[in-house]
Amino acid sequence: MTGVGVAFSRFLGVSNETGIYIGMAIVFMYAVFGGMKGITYTQVAQYCVLILAYTVPAIFISLNLTGNPLPQLGLGSDLAGQDVSLLNKLDQVVTDLGFGEYTTSVPGGSMLNMFVYTVSLMIGTAGLPHVIVRFFTVPKVADARSSAGWALVFIAILYTTAPGVAAMARYNLHATVNSAVTTGGDIFAPEAALKYDERPAWMERWEVTGLLKFEDKNGDGRIQYYNDKSSNAEFNAKAEAAGWKGSELNVNRDIIVLANPEIARLPNWVIALVAAGGLAAALSTAAGLLLAISAAISHDLIKNVINPEISEKGELMAGKVAMACAIVVAGYLGLNPPGFAAGTVAIAFGLAGASLFPAIMMGIFSKKMNKEGAMAGMLAGLFVTMFYVFAHKGIFFIKGTEFTDLIGGPNSFFGITPNAFGAIGALVNFIVAFAVDKVTAEPPEHIQQLVEDVRVPRGAKAVDGTHAH
Repeated sequence: MTGVGVAFSRFLGVSNETGIYIGMAIVFMYAVFGGMKGITYTQVAQYCVLILAYTVPAIFISLNLTGNPLPQLGLGSDLAGQDVSLLNKLDQVVTDLGFGEYTTSVPGGSMLNMFVYTVSLMIGTAGLPHVIVRFFTVPKVADARSSAGWALVFIAILYTTAPGVAAMARYNLHATVNSAVTTGGDIFAPEAALKYDERPAWMERWEVTGLLKFEDKNGDGRIQYYNDKSSNAEFNAKAEAAGWKGSELNVNRDIIVLANPEIARLPNWVIALVAAGGLAAALSTAAGLLLAISAAISHDLIKNVINPEISEKGELMAGKVAMACAIVVAGYLGLNPPGFAAGTVAIAFGLAGASLFPAIMMGIFSKKMNKEGAMAGMLAGLFVTMFYVFAHKGIFFIKGTEFTDLIGGPNSFFGITPNAFGAIGALVNFIVAFAVDKVTAEPPEHIQQLVEDVRVPRGAKAVDGTHAH
């Protein structure tokens, strides 16, 4: 919902909070009146828009900066007209401004955290319920496997483009604010800093949303953007000598992808394409999640557990109520985010990886795993991960309820950040599941045979709608 708010606030020219409220209303109507079939077809169109909206600007920017149309290759190429690579130049720029080296900085400051973070995102992707449910919309096993293969191709295109987009956006942002980045002059020279009155139009538009803010701390009417919390004494001395009183530009990290073509001064149609892509990504993801939530509550919980006699009309109403409640919760978290959008998504991936992924893997590859072990593992993995996340982010992400002192301080578990903790939760899940499995009864023979059939499908054919759910 944070992404929905960012997209609507920018392109409707309203505040971020208003954008979230508008997004909540549109997502509700879109999801409630859509249904499985409607959402399935619209998501196909939305992904086409999304992949184009992400890659086309990247191609333009890569051409402008390096002369190479492929951002994957442009990332390692020399800047156009210069005998220095983009990454080397970016490293020089960010270190000159007090930041850590771009190419060597890792999340959490350790390679272990980076590794665990990567694993958490990988297994989380495999465990996302709104992704898994997509495989039930195709008639044959072969179709599901084929769609998974093509999905991996497009995901690879998207993910290999992302590093180039990030590096080029960072370079262009610094080059916009400080002319010495491109001219090679003194970045501390007064004339190098951009005059606030001469700021580009994209800055003015994003200021309206409240996601980009300027505060003239030294009263010179120019924008100084640097790391004012740097521990580099030599840099701090130069900044003080230049009359800098603190970084004056606050750029919300959630706007970078949408603002990227504007920062690079690309044609208006490219900016519009990115806007469409941002809205497509937000709406398709929200719709898929809401559909999964409503199905889980109305069918799996209410129909199968609480009230098996509920009518189809009642089940449908329960699903809509569940959607409405989920949108309200998502809206609250959008207004009070536990972190920037990508970090919040990483937490969601971690929770999926810690709870669902191990159960899926054991259900496919272990005929002896029973329901007691699977449920105990899911609960243990989910609890451990949420406990660690809540310790850092607050209980249910409510500010002021953090309890990092109880776990020995921030990132106390081998320096692992809460965003990356899903992999640890998954490990706990596996251990608890196999431990409980050893002391409880084996699953029935027909269940073991079902697992064997899942691993090696026999007689796979198009479903006829009469199979059991």
